[in-house]
Amino acid sequence: MGAHVFQAGVGSGGIAVLDLLARDPRIGRVTFVEPDVYKAHNVHRHQFPPSDLGRLKADLAKEWLHAIRPDLVVELLAVDLCDPKEQDTLREMISSCDVGVCAVDNEPAKYHFDHLMRAARKPWTLGEVLSGGIGGWVHAFAPDGPCYGCIASFLKREGPNDGPPAPPPDYANPIGPAETSIPAGKASIAAIAALHALRTLELLSGPPEFSSLLLTLARVPAVFDEPYRAHRFRVPKSPECLLCSAEPAPAAGEDLDAALDRALARLAHE
Repeated sequence: MGAHVFQAGVGSGGIAVLDLLARDPRIGRVTFVEPDVYKAHNVHRHQFPPSDLGRLKADLAKEWLHAIRPDLVVELLAVDLCDPKEQDTLREMISSCDVGVCAVDNEPAKYHFDHLMRAARKPWTLGEVLSGGIGGWVHAFAPDGPCYGCIASFLKREGPNDGPPAPPPDYANPIGPAETSIPAGKASIAAIAALHALRTLELLSGPPEFSSLLLTLARVPAVFDEPYRAHRFRVPKSPECLLCSAEPAPAAGEDLDAALDRALARLAHE
C-alpha cells in the first residue's frame, strides 16, 4: 500500500510539502488535519485559485491530492489539532502512520504535535520559513531523540559565536497571533518545503543523521553572511527538558494543557 504520512497543517507551506510527498511512489496513504477556511490573503502564496475562496482548505487539499494521485488513500480531519474532543481520533490515526509532518504556525500546536508523535513513537519533521523569506529551518525528530522543546531551547540560547542566529519564523496566516511583520514569498516557501519533503522521505529509511538544517536564502547583515548556505546541527537532549530529562514524562491521563504551560514557562525564563 505504501507509507502512511500524518500531517498537521495544509497552509501555504503545508500544501507545498504535501504535494511533493504525494508525488513520491513510496507514499500510499495521507492523513491530514486542517481546520481553516481558504481566504483572500492566502491566494498569492497558495496552490489554490481565487475561485476556491470560502471553502475549507482540507477539502481543497484532498481534491488536489486525488487529482495528481488518484490511487492515493486520503483522509482528512477539518479540526483543531489541539481540540480535546479530537484527541482519541488523532491518536488512532497517528498509531498507523509511518512518519509525521508538522506544518502548523503556532507554538502550542508544535508542542502538542510533538507530544502526540512521541507518545506513538513515530518520527516526524517540522519546517519553518524565516521572516521575509531569508531562509528556513527543517527539523527531524526520532522517538528517542531530542524533543521539540530541546530544539526550541537550543535556538533561543544560541549566541553569536555558536553559529547563525535564529530569526523568527514567518507564518502563513497574516492574522495569526505569531505572525511576523515581513511575510515570506512563495518562492522562499517552496524552497524550504522541498527540503522539508526530502527530510521527511529520508525518515522512511531510518533515524535522521542530524536534527536541524538551516538554509539561508539571502544575505542579511548581522544575521546571515552568505545566501544559499546550509548549516547542519546535531542538537542534544536538554538536561532541563521536561520530557527528555530524568524527570518522568507526563502520564497519559495528565492534563496536556498543564504540561504545555510548564514547557512554555520554562522556555520563557531561559
